[in-house]
Amino acid sequence: MLSRIREVRKTKRLTLLDVAERCVPPTTAQTIGRLETGTRTVSLGWLNRIAAALGVDPSELVQLPDQQELPVAAHLGIDGSHAPTKPEIIIAPRLLGEMVGLRVLDSIGDYRRGDEIWLEQLQPGSFAEALNCDVLVPRPAGRFLFGRLIGREEGKLHLLPLAAGSRQQVVADPAWIGRAAKLVRAL
Repeated sequence: MLSRIREVRKTKRLTLLDVAERCVPPTTAQTIGRLETGTRTVSLGWLNRIAAALGVDPSELVQLPDQQELPVAAHLGIDGSHAPTKPEIIIAPRLLGEMVGLRVLDSIGDYRRGDEIWLEQLQPGSFAEALNCDVLVPRPAGRFLFGRLIGREEGKLHLLPLAAGSRQQVVADPAWIGRAAKLVRAL
């Protein structure tokens, strides 16, 4: 099994020590380095611990034979565009469990026409995980509400719609919500 731990860590701009400290329980930077280089075997337990520390699905840390790779041609910063000093790749997006999609037809808030938003479905017991995130909330008769989840109390969700000047909306007891997880934008 080939590991992508180093690629994902560097993409997230984390050091070995950052990842080691985020592991539960914490470990050493040396251990993370050994797991990255293959000096130490990556067990399923380690894979799950490191994935949690990096905030990714464990499958994103494993290189699969049919997996798509996108080579990084340049880095863009305040000082302009520059070629990377070492070869890099972007890992193709993966579905995170139960997901639904949202297609943006008109520009609104931070989203542009043509964007696709991948939403991770959350059940009522997990709604608190979506506080201060953009969410899709189902409503009766096939309608939906999309906005920023700003509060939750006694089964009611408080959402701030994305349109300027819109008033807060309150939705009672939705069966599920979709938390925005990935943005796919064509240029």
